[in-house]
Amino acid sequence: MIKVKNLTKYYGKRLAVDNISFEVEKGEIVGLLGPNGAGKTTTMRILTGFLMPTQGQVEIASFDMLSHALEAKRHIGYLPEAVPLYTDMTVRSYLDFVGRLRGLTDQKVKSRIDDVVDICHLEEYVDVIVSKLSKGFRQRVGVAQAIIHEPDVLILDEPTIGIDPIQVAQTRQLIRELGKGRTILISTHILPEVSITCQRVIIINQGKIVAEDRIENLSAMVSGARRIRLEVSGPADKVTDRLRRIKGVQKVNYRMPHHIVETLPQQDLRGQITEAVMQSGWSLLSLESVEMSLEDIFLKLTVHEETDR
Repeated sequence: MIKVKNLTKYYGKRLAVDNISFEVEKGEIVGLLGPNGAGKTTTMRILTGFLMPTQGQVEIASFDMLSHALEAKRHIGYLPEAVPLYTDMTVRSYLDFVGRLRGLTDQKVKSRIDDVVDICHLEEYVDVIVSKLSKGFRQRVGVAQAIIHEPDVLILDEPTIGIDPIQVAQTRQLIRELGKGRTILISTHILPEVSITCQRVIIINQGKIVAEDRIENLSAMVSGARRIRLEVSGPADKVTDRLRRIKGVQKVNYRMPHHIVETLPQQDLRGQITEAVMQSGWSLLSLESVEMSLEDIFLKLTVHEETDR
């Protein structure tokens, strides 16, 4: 649904986005991560047609954003970081206004207002003036305007910034529900949010994509190893020695009460480890893969690069 190829954007002489390419398929929820100034917002504005690229190509639902911008934009729902609300309107009148801007008929706009009010849980506030709403409910109105025309693609820039923890949880649940039938690209600084809501992440730094994959795959790629943590009811030194003799094991560390086994990223030795423990006459009390957190991955790929220069 989203295809980006060799996208580049200059502001004068400053390079903001540097020849990036990626795709987001139908039904995927993908997080776009990066430090301030990395190029995330510029990328999103180009995807939505608010900015034109210096070079490169963007397709939304198979429509080229340069040559068929109107057709492409009909498939996009956009929630910018600063929610575009008219605060002197009621929620209903604002959604009616947005729906008509989107080309919905009188009958359709009324039914869609009912739909998005229900989806975004705005029933009690539909006839309240927007200026009277809390920031969290303004965010919900922002999501409602983004989906009123039933777009295939949702682009959300910092959708939970500045709202309280209860509303954050509710917004994350809403995003997951919306993702069942749509393609969603989310930009956020809240890393746990990506772990909870997104199936895949794209990390951008200084205008370039530095990593793109599922979080569990990025963990192995960044650390250079797959880690397995296990607890065994046996002598620690003998367990360590036996684990080191398994073909493919690179390193074994003991941190009471667990052994940490490192293997190559592409190897999964959980079966061999279980078999070795059982054949030695010990009991395997627990065994699990250990992944780097998204925060660890993010810092290693962004902050580390900056300090190396």
